[in-house]
Amino acid sequence: MKKFYISLLSSALLSIVVLGWLIDAFSQQTQTSEDEFSVQSKMIMGFSKQLANIPTSERGRYVKQLANEFNLLIDYKHNESLALPPSLLLQMHTAGGLILEDQQGFYMLYSSQILSPFHISMRLDKRIDTEQRNDIFLTLLFYAGLCVFMGFIITPLAKRLTVLNEAAKKFASGNVQARIKVSHFTYIKDVELTFNRMASQIEKLVAENKLMASSLSHDIRTPIACLRFGLDAAIDSYGEQQIKKYLSRMESDLDHMESMLKSYLAFATLEQNANKLTYSSTNIKHYLSDILIQLAPKFESQMLNVQLNSSSDIINADLHWLARAITNLLNNACDFAELHIYLSAKVYEHQLVITVEDDGPGIAKENFNNVFSPFFKEEEHRNRADKSYGLGLAIVEKVADWHHGSVKVSKSNQLGGACFTLIIDQHHKA
Repeated sequence: MKKFYISLLSSALLSIVVLGWLIDAFSQQTQTSEDEFSVQSKMIMGFSKQLANIPTSERGRYVKQLANEFNLLIDYKHNESLALPPSLLLQMHTAGGLILEDQQGFYMLYSSQILSPFHISMRLDKRIDTEQRNDIFLTLLFYAGLCVFMGFIITPLAKRLTVLNEAAKKFASGNVQARIKVSHFTYIKDVELTFNRMASQIEKLVAENKLMASSLSHDIRTPIACLRFGLDAAIDSYGEQQIKKYLSRMESDLDHMESMLKSYLAFATLEQNANKLTYSSTNIKHYLSDILIQLAPKFESQMLNVQLNSSSDIINADLHWLARAITNLLNNACDFAELHIYLSAKVYEHQLVITVEDDGPGIAKENFNNVFSPFFKEEEHRNRADKSYGLGLAIVEKVADWHHGSVKVSKSNQLGGACFTLIIDQHHKA
């Protein structure tokens, strides 16, 4: 939008300057080099020279004769008939005389040493209507030119807004894949990019909700079936010990269902935290060491060797959610590692890069793009991670996205198992 504001202001200023210059040049060409009343001035001075040769007593009659002969409104009067200050009376003796304006128009007063204490007055005909028409024409020309100049700016904006409106209509009608093809020649590039990001986020949320509904309906069938079987078995049983056995199994199935629903609901409300990030700074090496200390009991129980290799860079992130993402990656590694887990971290060119590697079976290459999808679990890994609902890595991807980063999986060159790489952008801060 800053580009649009600057372009609009620059175009407005440029159009005003250029149009002002053109109109001024046009106005100067339409004006004559002589003064507007130069002819009348010369005429009245010529009459005064002729009056110098006329006796004083005959001058009034002679002026009337000139008025009739030349069809002019001229008169010969005494200076005392004028209610003018001395400064204006003196101006009547200058070349060109004194020009005054009244309700009827203009008139010229001229006197000299020969005519004093009398003066000649002449009514002046000024083409006021013509001047007014010229002023109106120039004003209309200025505004028309300004509209043309502004049209060059507004027209591309209107086109891009039309494109945005059409994309919004398609999106509102159910086409969640509708996007705007961003042009380099646009004033609202930020708006278009924001729309595309919003549309992508909504599309992702819609897909996740659909996937959640289908996964929940699928995964909940097993514990419900077990509950149904246990209930029927308990009803048909007569021994108290046997009934308690079935009730115990049913309680376990209920706990499983409760855990499943809590996980699903927690993931469904996870996106609400995207705008609640609290950024702070810390030493990445000390930060990772604290996380490993918290997970130490799990590593020891599974007899896993965890190696940390980290720089001592200062990082900026939401430390709570970053710890959640790293913990999920380490827990995932614990579920599949045989003996070793390798954790490394370093800042490269304003990006924090964290890798978690293990010596487990790894991820099939065809599932590299699916492993971060909610509720996804590889078939051969389901038995080893039976307490997982396929949400841990999906949460990692969300945390990375909140931090304007990314996460990817590959094969570990060092340990041979899976290698997860989490990238956090250090440019963005709250």
